[in-house]
Amino acid sequence: MHDSSVGGPFLWPSTEPWPVCTIPHKRGSGYRYSDVLREREILEHAWRRDPRSGPNAEEREELAGFKRGRHAPHLTDTDPIPLLAVAQLYRRDVPGLPDAGTGDLLQVFWCGFERHGHTRHEPYVHLRWRWAEDVDTPLAENPAPEVVGREELVPNPCVLHPEEIVEHPYLMALDPNLQDRIMAWAGPDDEGDRYISDLSTAPGWKVGGYIAWNLTGPRPLICSDCGAELAPLLTADEREWDPSTTSWIPMEDQHDTDTMWANGPTEVSPGRGRLTVAVCPRDPHHPLGLVSQ
Repeated sequence: MHDSSVGGPFLWPSTEPWPVCTIPHKRGSGYRYSDVLREREILEHAWRRDPRSGPNAEEREELAGFKRGRHAPHLTDTDPIPLLAVAQLYRRDVPGLPDAGTGDLLQVFWCGFERHGHTRHEPYVHLRWRWAEDVDTPLAENPAPEVVGREELVPNPCVLHPEEIVEHPYLMALDPNLQDRIMAWAGPDDEGDRYISDLSTAPGWKVGGYIAWNLTGPRPLICSDCGAELAPLLTADEREWDPSTTSWIPMEDQHDTDTMWANGPTEVSPGRGRLTVAVCPRDPHHPLGLVSQ
């Protein structure tokens, strides 16, 4: 709990209520949270034991029992359900964290169901800032919901080893004249791929930086309370790199690129695969902006 992590134990006061989702939506059907953890445990041990064939017959039989279903029929549409512990970031580890004087530790939560917002297909994200030194008696274990809507919303516990990088804005978010200059620099056969893959928006989990608008194209992100332009705070991504973005492979993974799931250690895939949480630079208590790409 004293580490910066994704999905790890939070430094949370034992006397403070854990954040919950009370937004109305179906919450009794999905995957058992305990089954998600057990399935990953089985698969990890199996593939480490035998990288060629994986799970044995007994393990495959147990895995076959982990199915989506109505596992919590007692839950009504408005019963409070614990939010999932997604990430906690200490400023000492991540100097790029914004400093609004509200704490040196950022804790990020989301609901285990993507059934919120106007479309009823959006995530619900909650942020909490605190001063780590103020937590005298920490909670022993993160609360968790009985059921989650998607397995890919449950993060694998991963200690973070942040690397500071330099990236540039998404190509289509630039002034058209600058886009033309980049295309000319890249060459007639490149189509901007060199800039997009190697210099522009980095893949993977990151703090700050720029948003990759590859699915929807750029759009304004305006604070609904004060009209300021929202700034990217945290991006959660299903992959740290893919075949077109190998130049962004983290230093610690350079020698393990052939290891199974090396580029997806958290096993998280929010929304369409990448979710950026944007915040108001004037007031951290103003409403969040979420971008799913």
